[in-house]
Amino acid sequence: MSSIGIRTENLRKIFTTAPPVAAARGTALGIMPTRGRTSTPAQDVVALDGISLEVRPGEIFGLLGPNGAGKSTTLGVLTTRVRPTSGRAFIGDHDVMRDVVSVKKIIGVVPQRPNLDFGLTAREILTYHGAYFGMPAADRQRVAQELLERFRLTDRAEQLVIGFSDGMLQRMSIARAMVHDPRVLFLDEPSAGLDPQTRLLLWEIIREYNAGGRTILLTTHNMEEADALCHRVAIVDHGRIIALGTPDELKRSIPGGYLVRLRYENGSPGFLEALARLPGVTQVRPTAEAPGGTGPAESSVDLYADRGGPLIAPIVNLAIQQGAGILDVHISAPSLENLFLHHTGRSLRE
Repeated sequence: MSSIGIRTENLRKIFTTAPPVAAARGTALGIMPTRGRTSTPAQDVVALDGISLEVRPGEIFGLLGPNGAGKSTTLGVLTTRVRPTSGRAFIGDHDVMRDVVSVKKIIGVVPQRPNLDFGLTAREILTYHGAYFGMPAADRQRVAQELLERFRLTDRAEQLVIGFSDGMLQRMSIARAMVHDPRVLFLDEPSAGLDPQTRLLLWEIIREYNAGGRTILLTTHNMEEADALCHRVAIVDHGRIIALGTPDELKRSIPGGYLVRLRYENGSPGFLEALARLPGVTQVRPTAEAPGGTGPAESSVDLYADRGGPLIAPIVNLAIQQGAGILDVHISAPSLENLFLHHTGRSLRE
C-alpha cells in the first residue's frame, strides 16, 4: 500500500459568533428592543488566516501551537467536518470538499475528546466500526482482537467503556480509528491529560503505525511530543504558520539557541547595551513585564546566546559593575518552546 500526502492551499476560516447573551436576551424572551436601540452585531473570528502546507507521504507531521491557534480547525477542514471560508485541501488527489466519501474511506480521526458510544463494550466499538467500512465479520473480529491486545485492553474487552479511565478512553479512540487501516491518521492532542506511562505507549504505537507507510498528522501544544514524534513541525499562531521544518532545524534557527531569562532591579539603560556586548550573546530582548515583579524598579530581559551556564558569571560581574541587582536567572536549552517565544514573545502554554 503506497503512502499518500496531505496538502492545503491558502486555507481561511472565519467563524461568525453570536452577540453576547445579555444583548440578545430581550429578543430571546420575545421582548422587542427599545426604539432607537440596535442589537449588538455578531463578531467575526478568524480561525485560519491563509494556511498553506504540504505533508509528505509517510511522514509524521505536527501542528504545534497554543490553544486557539487554529490547529483543530485545520484538522476539521482536512477531515471534512469544517468547511473553509476559502482555500482548498487535499488528501492525496482527493479534494476534501468535493470528494468527501473517498476521503472518509482512507482517513482515521481521533478527536481531542473521546466520542465513544458508552453503551457498547470495547470489543463492540471496534467491530461495529469495522462494519461501517464494510469489513467482513471474520476480519473485523480478528482486527478487534489484535488492537485490544496492542492497546493492552484485552482484560476490559467485554466491559462497557463508560467505566474506563481517561487513558483507556484515549487508547480506545485511537484503536477505533485504526480498525479499517486508514492510509492517513489524524490525531488531535493525542496525549493531552495522560499519565507518562500511557503517553509513552501511545508514542510507541504511533511510530509503529507510521512505520507501515501511513501518513500521520497530529496537533499538540506539547513541545516534548512534537520533538519526539514528528519528522517535521509547523508552528501555528493566530491561524498562521510562523515556522516550519524539522524539530532540529527549527531549534537551530533560534538566534544563539539558548535562552537566558534574567530578572533584575535598578538596572540602568546601559546595562542592556552591555549585556548585548557579552561574548556569545546574539540578541537581547526586554520583556514587557518582570515575572512576579512587584516594584517599579524590577525589569526582565531575555538573552539569546550560544551557551547557557558559562554565561552566568559574566552576567553577574556585569550587573555588579552596572549597579544592578540580579533577582532570578533561568536558562533554557534550545527548544521549540524557545522558538515560539522568540517569534511571539509569549509561551506556548499561555
